[in-house]
Amino acid sequence: MPAIELSKAPQPSLTNPAQIRNFCIIAHIDHGKSTLADRMLQITEVVESRNMRAQYLDRMDIERERGITIKSQAVRLPWRSGYDNQEYILNMIDTPGHVDFTYEVSRSLAACEGAVLLVDCAQGIEAQTLANLYLAMENNLTIIPVLNKIDLPAAQPEKFAEELAKLIGCQPEDCLRVSGKTGAGVEELLNEIVKQIPAPIGNPDAPARALIFDSVYDSYRGVVTYVRVVDGHLSTRDQIQMMSTGVRHEMLEVGVISPEPVPSKGLGVGEVGYLITGVKDVRQSRVGDTVTTYVRPAKDQLSGYKDPRPMVYSGLFPLDGADYPVLREALDKLQLNDAALVYEPESSAALGFGFRCGFLGLLHMEIVRERLEREAGLTLISTAPSVIYSVTDGDGKELVVTNPSEFPEGKIMEVKEPIVRATVLAPSEFIGTIMELCQQRRGTLLGMDYLSEDRVEIRYTLPLAEIVFDFFDQLKSRTRGYASLDYEPIGEEAGDLVKVDILLQSEKVDAFSAIVHRDKAYAYGMAMTVKLRELIPRQQFEVPIQAAIGGKIIARETIRAIRKDVLAKCYGGDISRKRKLLEKQKEGKKRMKMVGRVEVPQEAFIAALSTGEEKADDKDKKK
Repeated sequence: MPAIELSKAPQPSLTNPAQIRNFCIIAHIDHGKSTLADRMLQITEVVESRNMRAQYLDRMDIERERGITIKSQAVRLPWRSGYDNQEYILNMIDTPGHVDFTYEVSRSLAACEGAVLLVDCAQGIEAQTLANLYLAMENNLTIIPVLNKIDLPAAQPEKFAEELAKLIGCQPEDCLRVSGKTGAGVEELLNEIVKQIPAPIGNPDAPARALIFDSVYDSYRGVVTYVRVVDGHLSTRDQIQMMSTGVRHEMLEVGVISPEPVPSKGLGVGEVGYLITGVKDVRQSRVGDTVTTYVRPAKDQLSGYKDPRPMVYSGLFPLDGADYPVLREALDKLQLNDAALVYEPESSAALGFGFRCGFLGLLHMEIVRERLEREAGLTLISTAPSVIYSVTDGDGKELVVTNPSEFPEGKIMEVKEPIVRATVLAPSEFIGTIMELCQQRRGTLLGMDYLSEDRVEIRYTLPLAEIVFDFFDQLKSRTRGYASLDYEPIGEEAGDLVKVDILLQSEKVDAFSAIVHRDKAYAYGMAMTVKLRELIPRQQFEVPIQAAIGGKIIARETIRAIRKDVLAKCYGGDISRKRKLLEKQKEGKKRMKMVGRVEVPQEAFIAALSTGEEKADDKDKKK
């Protein structure tokens, strides 16, 4: 079916669910999901050749620059099957591959009956491949194993077909071989999708029920809600109702994505499309909610998916305090397109007013910061990432601590920190160095499995705080870039954690405090005091920089005083005059030391707190 026919105004709804196939493409990052999606768009002629571009479904500049998918994209593809020569409608969702965007994948799986599991046959099965496979299995999806990039000189399809077959429980010859770049094998894959993936099941006569799997904000049209219809039928001008909130709206437009929005008369059982109600608040179209009609409402909600829970917290502050309202507005807008972003106002004595933001991981944090800087024209300072702790104080009261400044003073009965189950996939020659790294980061070995003679899967439980800083960088450097990491939260565990305070002239500076394990407190205290000694300019009096746990000093550095040359104006004369001036200076220094306050320049705060000192310096150089 050529694209020209699809672009005509309102399309009739496809009434026969037997001719619909809903599937998503899941894989590790950089295994060629978006490239394969591009070939599918070309082969099904949904996008004309003259309009085609690489990563067609990746709409954001940042996605195209980095070559990664951040947001899932749904698209409707018409296809005439080579098996029975029948017309089918394929609803395909291209998903992200990075662990930080697993929540996007879980939403996509809820709207599908099948998944194409893509493996790069030059790199093999990696950690996120396994994680996505288990997610698909939990959702009882039909899995089609596919080996991509068969055109590469380094491709080893036979070797990885055996690994994949062992993992899924099929024969190596069942693994399809395709090339997303050249298009080889893509037609056979589309035919296999029609043959293997079951048609959606639903009751067309029952009250309408549709699952919201995504919603985005359009500045002109308001909230655009993406749904998968399970039962019944949704038509234009229907009065619809959200089942969790009971909020009622009138539908202004309903349609399908092909790959641009195309209005239709309605959506039937198994169809994937979009709804527009003119609502400006995305919170009224919560992901995982069920849409039904107001006139004939459904009784039971569909089992939605659980809300994403932030794993890492960091402070975002505008470099110029006057930009605070701009930052708040930019965060409001960004949250409309990114349901996983959580934020609340925060103030710091050093950095002024800003926001404490919750992210799903370090890449998510980096992407959010970059989008804010680009889209709102801001220059931001982000503080070092931290995780959520549960602290029980001396009175038995439980507190949730997302920022070291919230850590209670006095006696602490227990501190619990989040624990994750980490899966590392790497060549077997690196087992020793990976285990050494995990032991250093307080890890506990859960088990180890050989996927093949030279590839191993190692499972550890690790504190999240040990992962969020530089664990992944260390892992990559120790394994020459061959290891891949995936992790999932499994709960909390009590740990010997303490708050390290940094004191300047015996005064605490909250911005530099950190919650660390007792064994690493001395190293953190030493590193911070040395760093600050270099960053803080010298005063006219000696300044002690101390690191302390409660009342106990664990590290100290001293900024030497600047000695003003008071004898410069004496060109001779009696020695007693010089001695008198020196004594007067000595008295003044004593008094200055007693009442003196240390002035810490903002640059020192930025350099000490910034997640990447080099990055900040690089930006300054570019400017």
